[in-house]
Amino acid sequence: MASLKNIKLKILSYQKTGTVTHAMEAVSAVKMRKSQERALSGRAYAAAGLSILERLSGTVYAPHHPLMQEMSFRDPKGDPSTPKTCVIVVTSDKGLAGALNSGVIRLVERETHERGWRKSEVMFVGIGRRGAEYFANRGYEVRARYENVSDGVSEEYIRKVTDNVLAWHAAGEVDTVYVAYQNFISTFEQQPTLRQIVPIKPDMMRAIVENIRPVRGKYVPLETAERQASPATYTIEPDANSVLAALLPKLLNIAVFHALLEAKASEHSARMVAMKSATDKAKEMAQGLTRTFNKVRQAAITREVSEITSGIEAMR
Repeated sequence: MASLKNIKLKILSYQKTGTVTHAMEAVSAVKMRKSQERALSGRAYAAAGLSILERLSGTVYAPHHPLMQEMSFRDPKGDPSTPKTCVIVVTSDKGLAGALNSGVIRLVERETHERGWRKSEVMFVGIGRRGAEYFANRGYEVRARYENVSDGVSEEYIRKVTDNVLAWHAAGEVDTVYVAYQNFISTFEQQPTLRQIVPIKPDMMRAIVENIRPVRGKYVPLETAERQASPATYTIEPDANSVLAALLPKLLNIAVFHALLEAKASEHSARMVAMKSATDKAKEMAQGLTRTFNKVRQAAITREVSEITSGIEAMR
């Protein structure tokens, strides 16, 4: 039977662990709400960009812009000069968040298999260490890696990612771009999502704008998003090509920026839930050990009383 001292040390260990995990749970809850508020604060900007794109998408110029053209050619022999599919994988640099990272990685692996992408036809951009290391260790090309440690995500930081993607697209190295991340649905539910962001389509931007608000919780929308109707005729100044050249890179930046914010909210939510489970388990283990401690202590007291009684009887 375990000694009282060892049981007491285990109880103290579980209590300290519960204190730490409870603190991490509270911190993650605050960070989750901040990430949601940041996403909501940029919703008006994204909606305005979508409105302009929907108006321009009906013109004769929009379908001919490189960022809105479908380029589905694939060399069956896997020529290295053929444009590739680029997948931006958003994962975390930190742990203690349950199946957050593995969910995104499994989704990308499944889509890669179902779409028939060979290793020579796809390359990855890793935002976060976990996803980049996973695909690099399996022989895929990881063209760029970015840290995903800070919670203060800035648009300038995301522009580094999108500028590289735009440069590869302009050089003919990339034709289609996807972003894979955890989509925040509610505090207890996150959904791994793979979304195509190049070629840029109004439907894609509309889905991003609508999904900025979660399905359930404090920030659930009170009314559905209104869709802007495209007018029949209008004037574009200075010209449609100049407007598209300025607008489309910003919309691509918005798509990646909000994907990262969604991933941040999902990360903090998953960590909050994981830490709550750890706190509850630590309390449960401490309570169980306390009961064991009391039983062992009572048994020891009973044994000592019995020995004293037996000694008194023997002296008589």
